[in-house]
Amino acid sequence: ANMAAAASDLLTGWCLFGLALLAILIFCWVYVRKYQSRRESEVISTITAIFALAVALITSALLPVDIFLVSYMKNQNGTFKVWADANVSRQIEDTVLYGYYTLYSIILFCVFLWIPFVYFYYEEKEEDDGNTCSQVKTALKYTLGFITICAVLLLIGAFVPLDIPNKKNSTEWEKVKLLFEEFGSSHGLTALSFSISSLTVIGMLAAITYTAYGMSALPLNLIKGTTSAAYERLENTEDIEEVEQHLLRIKSKCRDGRPLSSRDRRTLKQLEERLRTLRRRERHLESIEKSWWTKFCEAIRPLKIVWGVFFIIVALLFTVSLFLSNLDKALHSAGFDSGFIILGTNLTNPLNMLLPVLQRVFPLDYILITTIVMYFIFTSMAGIRNMGIWFFWIRLYKIRRGKTRPQALLFLCMILLLIVLHTSYMIYSLAPQYVMYGSQKYLVQVRCNSFILLLFPFILDQCIVTRTYLFLHKFWFFSAAYYFGNWAFIAVFLIGLIVSCCKGKKSVIEGEVDEDDSDMSDDELSVYYH
Repeated sequence: ANMAAAASDLLTGWCLFGLALLAILIFCWVYVRKYQSRRESEVISTITAIFALAVALITSALLPVDIFLVSYMKNQNGTFKVWADANVSRQIEDTVLYGYYTLYSIILFCVFLWIPFVYFYYEEKEEDDGNTCSQVKTALKYTLGFITICAVLLLIGAFVPLDIPNKKNSTEWEKVKLLFEEFGSSHGLTALSFSISSLTVIGMLAAITYTAYGMSALPLNLIKGTTSAAYERLENTEDIEEVEQHLLRIKSKCRDGRPLSSRDRRTLKQLEERLRTLRRRERHLESIEKSWWTKFCEAIRPLKIVWGVFFIIVALLFTVSLFLSNLDKALHSAGFDSGFIILGTNLTNPLNMLLPVLQRVFPLDYILITTIVMYFIFTSMAGIRNMGIWFFWIRLYKIRRGKTRPQALLFLCMILLLIVLHTSYMIYSLAPQYVMYGSQKYLVQVRCNSFILLLFPFILDQCIVTRTYLFLHKFWFFSAAYYFGNWAFIAVFLIGLIVSCCKGKKSVIEGEVDEDDSDMSDDELSVYYH
């Protein structure tokens, strides 16, 4: 009966997982189609963007699943369930581990091979429209550099030992043999962990840049809303009249046949470009004002305010918890050489206090963890969308509805893949024991036939560690980098919060109209709104 109940629960879990996977694929398709340019859309880049975005979301959803599985194998009294014997537990652990192997390997494939190849292929296509073979060769040539970096990272992770015995009499061959034995015993886990940790550091920089800003900008934009399309049209009409009058004054100077000065010619050209942009804004504002989507957004305005307040509460909870967790490491860890790792929690943060309370009502704790993970992803999307894609001080691409180039979408998906890798460590920083053991309990025998029930254990022989933890702390220097990255994340969030509070309402066509847009881009927006 117990086995049948367990099988039924697992079947239900797989059905829910299938539905979640279908929902993720639908969301990715809608999201990519919403932002990609209608004129420049390509089948291969669209498929690549949808697939990479889906991998990012599925990987982020694996952390709550991992925590749930290790918790589900034990009863509330701290004993293992009847069906969860050593073999079954091992099979479940291996299944989750293989899931991480698969998804992380796919991420490496996307970051170092697939996305770079498709990106360089379309970059070359814009320069040479005729020779497809030449485009493929050039793309492969540039992609080879990414493959080389991936191979170097895997080799370093595979053969750099974490713990080499100090034997003075050992020969060089014995040392090499030990490296291969260590690689074989870890089944490639160390190599993959080093490569993923290296990418996670890059993801940390992306999270500091985009996610920290998105966590402040997204809620406040929902609360403040946008300006009225009718009011913007009125202002735009006044600007058009002012520019037209200025143009007439300059053109009146050459009515008697006299040529315009070089300064007037430059001013005339700038005013004509300005007038084209204002007329394009006029057409866009007219389309938005008449669209059903604008009327729908106005109707759900109160709901947006509620969501904005909820998101800012989650952001503040996240930031305060991260600050207290980092402060705990600064005060009670062994320092830089240990990666600022601490065993146990000395300073309790709000999230650590909330999770044990929510554990009493299944599955509220898993809902909270899933909410935080997905919130982290969606605020990252909001940050990238608002800021665009930058390389230091140079803006490479903008993310705009119906106008985003294929290369920009590929960049966006690659950044999200890297941020997702950093998400697991961020959650671990907030609730380390929960991420390691979930809601498991264990029994400690203090006298004959007497047991005490404890929560959040550090006893490895009685509790099962999540597979997530195996990928997080293989190398102490990465943990140290994450520690300093958390402080930078908090600082950028506070700066972004101040900036977002000081800024006024966004334009209803924020980022939709630029001076370098062609008149054909108006058709793309009209297709989107109608």
